[in-house]
This record gives sequence, C-alpha cells and structure tokens, in this order.
Amino acid sequence: MEKIDRMLMQRNLVYKGKVILKYRIEYPQIKQKNDFNTYNYEKASNLKRLAEGELFEEAKKQFDYAESQGYPFNQYEVVSQFNVTYNYQNYVSLYIDEYIYQGGAHGNTLRTSQTWNLENDKMIKLSQWFKDPNYVSELIDNINEQIKENIKNGNNIYFEDYCCLTSKNFKVESYYIKNGLIYIYYQQYDIAPYSSGILNFEIPRKA
Repeated sequence: MEKIDRMLMQRNLVYKGKVILKYRIEYPQIKQKNDFNTYNYEKASNLKRLAEGELFEEAKKQFDYAESQGYPFNQYEVVSQFNVTYNYQNYVSLYIDEYIYQGGAHGNTLRTSQTWNLENDKMIKLSQWFKDPNYVSELIDNINEQIKENIKNGNNIYFEDYCCLTSKNFKVESYYIKNGLIYIYYQQYDIAPYSSGILNFEIPRKA
C-alpha cells in the first residue's frame, strides 16, 4: 500500500471588499512517482486557473448586476475532492469529484478517475482489463441489464431512452477499481435526471 498525500490549493477571492468566490482543491501525490504527481498537480492547477480566471470574472459581473438590481448575490464555489478506491500491490485507483457552483439553483459535479500501475508509473486504460476486442459493447449490454433489473425492482430513476444513452454517453476513461470490481460511471444528466446523481455500475474484471 502506497502512502498517498492529500495536497491542497485553497483561496477566497475578494471583489469590492467581499468574498465572491472560494475554492478548495485537493489533489493526490505519491513520493517518487513523477508521472502520477505531475498529472494530478497539473489537473489541480488547471482547475485553479479556471477558478481564478474565467469563473472569477463571471462572478464579478454577476455581483455587479445583483448589486445594481438590489438582488442578493450567491457566492461562487469550486470544490475538488478525491477518493482512493484501491491501493494494493502497486496498483492505485481513485476518482475526483469537481463541484462548481455558479449562483444558480444548484451546482454541478463532474467526476473523473484514474487507475495506475505504480511499478512503471503509468495509467491503465480500461481496455487493458479485457481480452475481448468487443468489450465495450459487452459492458454496455451488462449495464443495460442492470438497469432493467433496477427498474423491475421498482428503482426507475432513468430517462426513458436509457438504452441509447448508455451507449451514446459511454466513455472508456470513466472507470475505477474497487473491491476487485470495475466500476463504470455516468455523469449527472447522462442517463438520468440531476437528482439521480452520478450513477455507478459494477462489472467483474473478467467480464
């Protein structure tokens, strides 16, 4: 098991004497794992630049407009947190949830993930877990069967055309390892309403 340090970029951005945007960005680092560290530092830095640049400028405009109209201003927020789901025998898998609130009814969360072989300090693609070249279609069939079973059991939280959406919105990078299983996930709105959140599906690694 590798020691994974939890690093932090954090700041409150002030405009006209008031905090109008705050960000808190966590990112993982592992001693002497250069590719892993560089990848995650750059990912965190890109989100920091987005917060301090485009989002801060947008927040300033919204603040000025709200002030001119006598409306309350809802503070912008950026939060990024990571969750290590597997850390054993030189393999590490994790996902990162990036939450951005821009003053509306609710914020949005984007999940990204990564699985590494730390022996060679390289990321593992989903295709490397499967021998069958048609693994993607088999995964989608498996996911659709799980959804059918969920609906049969009274848990119908999906859009009506989920069968098309599971294929259309499938992304090979949207996976992580947990408890010896592969977890495929879909973003908010991909196959179900916002209230359903980010949906995960368990897949045996030998599928």
